[in-house]
Amino acid sequence: MHRETILFLLVVIIMGNSLMTAALDPKPTEQANLPQRPVLQPKETVPVTGNYVLKDPTGTSCIKLSMGVEYVVIEKKKPSYFNLDPTTTKTTGRCADKESVLSLAFLGKGGDLNLTFEKEGNLTYVSKITGHLAPGKGMKNYSGVIEHEKLFPTAAGRSLKCYSQTEFHLSENLRVKIVSLQFQAFKLTNGNFGEEVECRADFIQKIIPIIFGATVVGLLLIAVLSFLIIRDHHRQAGYDRI
Repeated sequence: MHRETILFLLVVIIMGNSLMTAALDPKPTEQANLPQRPVLQPKETVPVTGNYVLKDPTGTSCIKLSMGVEYVVIEKKKPSYFNLDPTTTKTTGRCADKESVLSLAFLGKGGDLNLTFEKEGNLTYVSKITGHLAPGKGMKNYSGVIEHEKLFPTAAGRSLKCYSQTEFHLSENLRVKIVSLQFQAFKLTNGNFGEEVECRADFIQKIIPIIFGATVVGLLLIAVLSFLIIRDHHRQAGYDRI
């Protein structure tokens, strides 16, 4: 009888120790599921380009987007940075005939980026961008929005390609930079990008050197012509005196 009691007590003690160990030391899968938050960095780096696709309930792609995203937080005139990681980003949203919304949520409840695409006749564009960043417990959250815009206008059935960096000031303390952008909304053929259209920023970057070169050549021609005119004038003046 005493032996059975001792064995029972030993079992109770062993089980109690196991439960305490499990409570104090969660399993790796439980640790992996713990919510994470963005970590702001003091230095700027080039964000990784991610590919994001939004499909309607029938499985048809209504938005296809490729881009790199960097959040810039301004506090006391000092910037901090956070780059969107495609591997920890979830794509959601809604598809409609004239307005579709692509939502990118990342790192648990660490933040999101929402792009609203509108279709007006044969033209598609981004009309609204909202951003939210929650760096972590005890830290300030940042939110902002720009709306009623016609950003990146593109003909329906074509994709817009933009190598240039584009920066949006969503609020006093929050900015979003987008790099290596390519997107198409509403009308995709078999889920693929259509004919590429160059964005305005890339066009301007190409045309500025041409304008600068043409201006320099024009100034040189003016200088040469002025020199020739002045020289001829002096010659004619010399002939008159003789």
